[in-house]
Amino acid sequence: MNYYKNAMKYFSKYPDQCIFVNLLTGVGLGFMLTYPVVGVHPIRWGLLFLGMGVVGFIWAGLQKTK
Repeated sequence: MNYYKNAMKYFSKYPDQCIFVNLLTGVGLGFMLTYPVVGVHPIRWGLLFLGMGVVGFIWAGLQKTK
């Protein structure tokens, strides 16, 4: 639960990073749902962007904020 609290404190302090991480996650989901936009590899692109979003959430949880 400490990880969750750290992430919430970090994102409340830096809303631009919160927007960016959520944007990456949304783009990943969008790629996985819309096949014609990315051609023959929507799952690869979707997982790439989802992975970047998850890494952003993990990174925010590891930050120590006051």
